[in-house]
Amino acid sequence: MLAGGRGSRLLPLTRERPKAMVEVHGVPILRHQLDWLAGCGVERVVVSAGHLAEGIVSYLDSRPSPPRTEAAVEKRPLGRGGGLRRAARALPYPGEPWFALYGDIWTSFCLCGMRAHHLRGGVAATVALAGPGLPGSAVAYDELGRVTDLAPTTPGPGRVNAGVYLFAWQVVSLLPEEGDHADSTLPLLVGTRQLAGYAIDAPWQAVNTPADVIRLERDLATRRATPQAVVE
Repeated sequence: MLAGGRGSRLLPLTRERPKAMVEVHGVPILRHQLDWLAGCGVERVVVSAGHLAEGIVSYLDSRPSPPRTEAAVEKRPLGRGGGLRRAARALPYPGEPWFALYGDIWTSFCLCGMRAHHLRGGVAATVALAGPGLPGSAVAYDELGRVTDLAPTTPGPGRVNAGVYLFAWQVVSLLPEEGDHADSTLPLLVGTRQLAGYAIDAPWQAVNTPADVIRLERDLATRRATPQAVVE
């Protein structure tokens, strides 16, 4: 999980705490994500921390399992790709596919379905696609579901990058030691048709600004106040 950014667009909420520790509905964004991962059966999580990392380390040390968590703290900024590569090296199951996600999103879809889709596709990487019609980074894909463009020049009301990936283990070696994977690794995967899209229709939202926090607070309050249908 990438949680090392400065969160400058979330100021003043990030003046004294890292972005992942900004509270939504009374708990940090990080807890929302860890609870979601635990509910999907994830057993181990490595959090890539950088800016104000001590806040994340302290929180992880005090949080009970599941999932088991640890922080991979950057001594200097490595960029998103460098952070992912460093965190992946701390994973306990080398050779196995691994999920990578941005620490500034909220969602609740089932990761088991994404893993099954990834394995059926036989590709090096799969990215979750939220929408359609949501604000975010537009993605173009072909009739087979392979991503053809991560920044189409004429984005339409299609799906957007949800910030959740599933990588085959060999992708670790394709990630930069420093820099952004969006500038190197992802274009390589797209060019070789090795990045598949996985459409999700569950709630999803990026949390980049104070307005996003307010919107998510309101949506969660509404969702929790609405009785859920019981499926027999």
